[in-house]
Amino acid sequence: MLAFCLKTLMGKRIALFGTSADPPTIGHKKILEELSKIYSFTISYVSNNPNKNHKEDISIRSHLLKTLIEDLDNPKILFNQNVSSQWAVESINNLDFVIGSDLIKDIFHWKNFDKIIKEVSFFIILRDGYPVESNTLKMLETYKVKFKISTIKIPNISSSKLRSHFSYSNLPTSLIDIVKKNNLYESTKLVE
Repeated sequence: MLAFCLKTLMGKRIALFGTSADPPTIGHKKILEELSKIYSFTISYVSNNPNKNHKEDISIRSHLLKTLIEDLDNPKILFNQNVSSQWAVESINNLDFVIGSDLIKDIFHWKNFDKIIKEVSFFIILRDGYPVESNTLKMLETYKVKFKISTIKIPNISSSKLRSHFSYSNLPTSLIDIVKKNNLYESTKLVE
């Protein structure tokens, strides 16, 4: 399926938005909506980040993200779990790899970093409290990493912040029933 999609999309700018989405938040929703305004297509998927402890299994998180994307009902936003890998080693022409500013320093330690930076440009989403520091910018330039810094404004929410101070108001509406019915992300501090 992915090979078909990519052949169809050749020559267009594509954003690849992989996320732990543990759970997907209104921040993820906003990123997807904004990417659809910038790129011909956005391909999104859930991955297991080897540097994080995930609360829910990848199958549940991918179901939640897929539900969110279906609810957006935007033909420019595609869910494709087949892209998922715990290592960011996809080499696709005309690809921008979307990454939060909180994780940009990590790319220098990624498996096959040298191959990745030859194949993709990074589209950095700024997150509150995580500016792209001057020493990081210097490293990006030293390694000749292609990147753009986004002007997208996203809500000041993250999956980890949501888990620690749970509030259904920070979940996309289409996910609230699924989370409630399946007792996902239970916390002693649940707030309606």
